[in-house]
Amino acid sequence: MLTHTFAEGATESVVLDDTSAEFHDFFERHYAELARFAHLLTGETDGADDLAADALIALWQRWDRLRQAEHPLAYARGVVANLARSRIRSAVRERRRIALFWSRGADPSDGPDVAAVVDVRTALARLPFRKRACVVLRHAFDLSEKDTALALGISVGTVKSQTSKGMAELERTLGSTGAAGELLAGRRNR
Repeated sequence: MLTHTFAEGATESVVLDDTSAEFHDFFERHYAELARFAHLLTGETDGADDLAADALIALWQRWDRLRQAEHPLAYARGVVANLARSRIRSAVRERRRIALFWSRGADPSDGPDVAAVVDVRTALARLPFRKRACVVLRHAFDLSEKDTALALGISVGTVKSQTSKGMAELERTLGSTGAAGELLAGRRNR
């Protein structure tokens, strides 16, 4: 049974059946982690909460089947990854439309704008989605290769190669061997 307290001080008790209580427990245990995963994939704080909520709604709609599954959290991570991929693709298309609109008649710039400091989120955003997802799950969430493969619906070999290539790209971008892993691990503790 759940009890909700309202601003006026009144309380309401809600009796949950076993299925609802089980899902509520799953939600409470994993929502924050799924939102953090979405944030690392998209770089959007508000959007990450929305993606985690959307993923959990999708899980709730299939909960009767998923509750019996061996790895419902892996499925949830996969849903978040797919939703993030869709959001990123949509944002890229929108940016291209805006850039095309504003580039008409604009003078070309003399050179690229180079930032003085490259931060981990910027470096992650430069990685292709699958590499980014593998790096984030392996290094920011400390998932095994098997669990990462399960969450993303890819083979363990693909996880190994994508993680390795992604980390190499991050290290080139950040300019220091090992710095990428340390920074990702440091982000997790914040």
